[in-house]
Order: sequence, then C-alpha cells, then structure tokens
Amino acid sequence: MRTAYSVEMVRAAERALMARLAEGALMQRAAAGLAAACAEFLGRVYGSRVVLLVGSGDNGGDALYAGARLARRGAGVTAVLLTPERAHAGGLDALRRAGGTVVAAQGTGDGAAAERVIASADLVVDGIVGIGGQGGLRPDAERLAAAVERSRAGVVAVDLPSGIEADTGQVRGAALAADLTVTFGAYKPGLLIDPGREYAGVVRLVDIGLEPPADAELESLQHADVARLLPVPVAESDKYRRGVVGIAAGSARYPGAAVLAVSGALRGGAGAVRYVGPAGDAVIARFPETLVSDRGAAKAGRVQAWVVGPGAGDDAESVAEVLGTDVPVLLDADGLRLAERDVVRGRTAPTLMTPHAGEAAALLGVRREEVEGARLAAVRELAALYRSTVLLKGSTTLVAGFEGGPVRVNATGTAWLATAGSGDVLSGLAGSLLASGLSARDAGSVAAHLHGLAGRFAAEGAPAGAHDIADRIPEAWRDVVRG
Repeated sequence: MRTAYSVEMVRAAERALMARLAEGALMQRAAAGLAAACAEFLGRVYGSRVVLLVGSGDNGGDALYAGARLARRGAGVTAVLLTPERAHAGGLDALRRAGGTVVAAQGTGDGAAAERVIASADLVVDGIVGIGGQGGLRPDAERLAAAVERSRAGVVAVDLPSGIEADTGQVRGAALAADLTVTFGAYKPGLLIDPGREYAGVVRLVDIGLEPPADAELESLQHADVARLLPVPVAESDKYRRGVVGIAAGSARYPGAAVLAVSGALRGGAGAVRYVGPAGDAVIARFPETLVSDRGAAKAGRVQAWVVGPGAGDDAESVAEVLGTDVPVLLDADGLRLAERDVVRGRTAPTLMTPHAGEAAALLGVRREEVEGARLAAVRELAALYRSTVLLKGSTTLVAGFEGGPVRVNATGTAWLATAGSGDVLSGLAGSLLASGLSARDAGSVAAHLHGLAGRFAAEGAPAGAHDIADRIPEAWRDVVRG
C-alpha cells in the first residue's frame, strides 16, 4: 500500500531524523538519490547538459548537491539561481568545486543566458519550490518554466513539481510539469491526486530513513491489498450466503442504465442479483440469471445491499424506499439528486455515495471547477455533510469516510473510462461487493481499482463502451489475484 503524508507530518519526521544524524547528512542522502535517478533518466551522464532551476529552499540545496555529483561524472551542469542571495551556500560551493557553472534568473543579461542554457539542455532539474509552496509560480519562475516547455529537455522534479500544493494537489496558477518526480522519505498527497498528479509524471520514492507516523493522510491500494479484500466463496457457500445485491435503477427513458448496473453487479462477487424497476424486460433479455421483480424494493425479497439511482429519472419514491431499508445502500446518479440529505444522514446502515465532479458540485452548492480544483477537500466535505462514505469519480478516484481516517485514492483507470454508462457499471460492481460483506470504504476502493483496470484492458488505446468495461472485470479480478 502506498501512503502519503501531510507537509506537517513529513517535516516532523524529518526533524526527528535530523536530530539523530550529522549536520547535512539528510540532504546528502536526498541528493544521492536524486542524482542516481537523474543519471538513470539520462542514460548517459558524460557529456550531457543539465540545468538546475534553484530556489531558496532545501530542495534547491538538494538540486545543487545532486548537480555536483552529476558534474563529477562528466555532465555539463549549470545552476540557474532565482534568488542568488538565498541559494544554499554549501550546495553552491559543491557545484562550483565540481566544475558546474552558475547564472542568475533575473536581469536582462543573465535572464537571457538562463533561457539559452535551458534551450540547449538535455535535462532540467526543478528545484524551485519545496513542499511548503503555496500558489502558482512567481513571475521569474513562470518565465523559466515557459522556457523549459519550449525546450526538448526532460524534467525531473525535486520532491514535488513546483507550483503544486503538496497537501492537496491543487494548482492555483502556473506550474512546471515533470517527466519524473523524485520524492524523499514519503509520498505527499499532491503527488497522488489530480490535478497535481498530472504534473508529477512517474513518481520515484527515495528512502532517506524517514519514519513517518502511523496515520497517513492518504493511501493507495495496490494489487496485493485489493486481493486480500476480494470475496472468495468457500465449499459451503451458496448463492444466498455469498450475498444478494438489489438493483433499483433504470426507467422507460434510460433502460440501459439498469442493464449496465446489473452487468457490473453480476461480476462483483455477490451470489445473486435482484432487479426492481421498469426495465425488467431489457435486463432479463441480456442477463437471464437476474432475479426480476415488479413489486418494488420492499417486496423484492431479501438483499444484503441495494444500488439505487442509475437512470432512475424522477423516481423519488424508489430512492426513498431503498434508503428506508436497514442494509447498505449505494446511491448514484439520479439517486444523488433525489435523496433527501437528512434521510441519508439519519441512516444507521452504511451509505456509499458515488458522484462525479458535477454531481458533487451540485450537492455542495459550488461550481464544478471548485470541486475539480480541490478534490480532496470536496470529498471530505461531502462525506461529513451526508455522514456517508463518498466515492468521488474522476481521473483519480477518491474514497472518504465520514468517520475520518486516510482518504483512499485510485489511479488504475484511463481517460477512455469517460464514456456513457461507465459509472453505472461501477455502481453495480461496488454494490455487489457491499452485498458480499465488504465495508463501504473497502467496497468503493476495490470497485474503483477493478473498474479502472477493466477500463484499461477494454480500451488498450482505443475507445471502449461501458459493456466492454463490464466484460473485462473478470480479467481485472484475475490480474489482481495473480499480483
């Protein structure tokens, strides 16, 4: 499992470690890891042209010491100093002694020189702003970032791409996108959550001996973690012991939503799927194994979890009826719009809400852009507001519980998942996992992981429909089990 920690947590751990080490030892560890990653990125160090963009913080020092190591291996290294008077003195001295050169970012002459060396660079090392940075790049840094973007140089970020907020992944102005981010000691939330994740490129964690606290801000399940959570039948299992999931979805206008939700549910580990709603004929025609009822949720038969809302139109009665049950409920799509907040908050059984950014914005009463720019804050606020577990869909899926604890992030998906009906498949899949006995937090996390993988397998670089995604869930399941 990957875990990410806030800036405050990381700095506390760094202080504790530095108290046990010789002065400067921690920076040397970071610089050694950074230099090794840069060398691997370059492939051939000798004769390569490396430019260091150096700010006033410790990551500027990391960049300078790493640059000195690369210079000693034959690279031509130039440091561009954004604040020469505040550059790390020890790192600057080490670079010069290794044969590196220095130019200032400011001033007509030096500014032009800085842009010239960037234009001819093979590699740019971004050491402008550290993990404590807030807001976008300042004008001088923004000008250098624009020069980097015009160049053909690869970009390696030190700890975090400059312009990204470490605790949230927010981008409040100009930022410098990296091909590789070398982060030290622990992951930071901004490296795992969009929009920040998009700027980070490949993320490489360098062990510097840090001992972060037990409680993380963020966690990302890996295959092995998901495999341990997957429901597995035993010899005594029958279809009812494995769990029955109810699907209350679809309408005369949107029968396909019901079919797609059922398709996800049938592949999610529960032993049986019950369907109630007006799309029964369409469901039976596609999935004859479904238990179809036209008597409403209350009389459909016993279930261990309900999914309500996909394609439901204005069927507020069904949404209210399902929310009145004493089993876990997954609330999606029209169900999110039709559910009364006080009813959701008052439920004693778990509720899993699965909005995309637009639905989350409507529930919070803000603009969609606000949710997309501050996804971590939005998912936490929604979970607290509705006293529910919330799965916020997007390029990185976030799962937050109202009880607190680390938010889970999933990035197994692909942009091809942005297709009509994909969310209906996810709802059915997560609902089935709920019925099989997983908690709302685990069901949402595992479903997002499998759904993302299935989307990748279905697309393979080309468009895929929601039914294709559902068909590849078993392959994703097997891939997780195989590890």
